[in-house]
Amino acid sequence: MIKSSELVLAPDGSLYHIHLTADTLADDVILVGDPGRVEMFKEIFDSVKHESYNREMHAVTGQYHGHRFTALSTGMGCDNIDIVVSELDAAANIDLQQRTPKNTHRSLNMVRIGTSGSLHSDVPVGSLVASKHVVGLDGLLNYYRHDPSQLNEPLNEAFIKHMQFDACFSKPYSADAGTRLFDKVTDGMHHVITATAPGFYAPQGRALRIEPSIADLNERLATFSWNGCRLTNLEMETSAIYGLSAIMGHQALTVCLIIANRADGTFLSDYHPQMRECIARVLDSLAS
Repeated sequence: MIKSSELVLAPDGSLYHIHLTADTLADDVILVGDPGRVEMFKEIFDSVKHESYNREMHAVTGQYHGHRFTALSTGMGCDNIDIVVSELDAAANIDLQQRTPKNTHRSLNMVRIGTSGSLHSDVPVGSLVASKHVVGLDGLLNYYRHDPSQLNEPLNEAFIKHMQFDACFSKPYSADAGTRLFDKVTDGMHHVITATAPGFYAPQGRALRIEPSIADLNERLATFSWNGCRLTNLEMETSAIYGLSAIMGHQALTVCLIIANRADGTFLSDYHPQMRECIARVLDSLAS
């Protein structure tokens, strides 16, 4: 039995942070950072069967074209993703009343739909990029025991050799999108390697009043490629989603709308129409 201090539940018996249970959770889960973006799903869904709020976690489960989806906001960063993905897995694979793992594994499809910054001028704002691979600069997976075969060690070794980080930085890790999800959803998108940073400013090469410790971080990232796939964009969540999903036995995919181009300095200030189109496109692909 898992202790109450480890498997923390809300008063209604749902998971403490995400307020979902096995019954209110769909197999297809759309993850978004912004709680307000979940409102788009309420407008797009044909019907809503469950809704809950807790801090930055806003969950809606409903029907779209006869297919059941859960849309869930995560907030920003891999620390939040650690909570969200762990609790999604718990809702699917732990008997919350008995506090014991279930005998049958339930695999979830987790698709992050988010925003990101491009490192290349030929991937302009308004583009959709699908993360075929991810490299995590956040260090989260270093805290979890796992078999190296569950992640992408050849990519990681090549990335570490290319980047030449100082020893004070967390060891990167690399993981892949779920093949089935990637093949089903990403037709016509840029297929890329994504870098997940542990912050928005210096960890993504931005300088305000404090200079970054790696002055040429973005240049190093932009010149990395592996097996014909370029490292194209920076964001803050995908490595934790892919890494934890691989270890736990789930399918994961990230599709990002490029709203900032770091190479030419452009920014898409009103991206909500394009985000709505992206959401509908992903839902249509998954529901087909």
